[in-house]
Amino acid sequence: MIHTFHLAELPPAVTARALLRPPSGAATPGLDHAECLALMRLGAPAVSLDRLQLRRIAVFAQWRDEDAVDRFLSDDVLGRHLATGWHVRLEYLRRWSRLAALPGLPARTGGWDQDEPVVAVTVARMRLPEVPRFLQWGRPVERQVRDHPATTLAVAAFRPPRTISTFSVWRTVREMEEMVHGRSGGHPDRRHADAMVERRRRDFHREFATFRFRPLAEHGSWEGRTGMVPLS
Repeated sequence: MIHTFHLAELPPAVTARALLRPPSGAATPGLDHAECLALMRLGAPAVSLDRLQLRRIAVFAQWRDEDAVDRFLSDDVLGRHLATGWHVRLEYLRRWSRLAALPGLPARTGGWDQDEPVVAVTVARMRLPEVPRFLQWGRPVERQVRDHPATTLAVAAFRPPRTISTFSVWRTVREMEEMVHGRSGGHPDRRHADAMVERRRRDFHREFATFRFRPLAEHGSWEGRTGMVPLS
């Protein structure tokens, strides 16, 4: 099993088609599940063109093996579009909560070093009446992650009407965990921690999961950048 996360600039019609009809295992050999989402700008105003960018797509996917990824990128129409962008291949490590779409993932597999790079992915299905609360608590966290000195890449993405995802690459596990627990460079910063307390008090989501991965290899470029996964 392997996971991938893709970023690409596409014609809006291609992104819209992927949002409406994402790839499925029935038509894509070796694919377990794919989430296709339009990029948002982290921390953008709630009502903004940056909140739904149909020219920029994010795809998070689980595959049986790397051969399936390679076939998709070379043979599938959407895959060939994604191959013009950037993606990272990921080794699954841990989850908090679960997604019905990914039922077979164990809570944890293997271990990690506190000083190695790490990738975090969240996927949530929103409770629509809770969206105003989510934006109130979530946007400060988006800015916290976006501006953190230990993140080399951080994006958020959305598929109407209720799926939202975040993706971030961190220099080290330790720095990511310090942010989660309300510390940043030795200084208190409780935006993420306080938002998690509020979510436990009254959940924003119908379904929510956080995944931790070890980055294996990155391919291509994004916004002119390469080498966004730190060397361990």
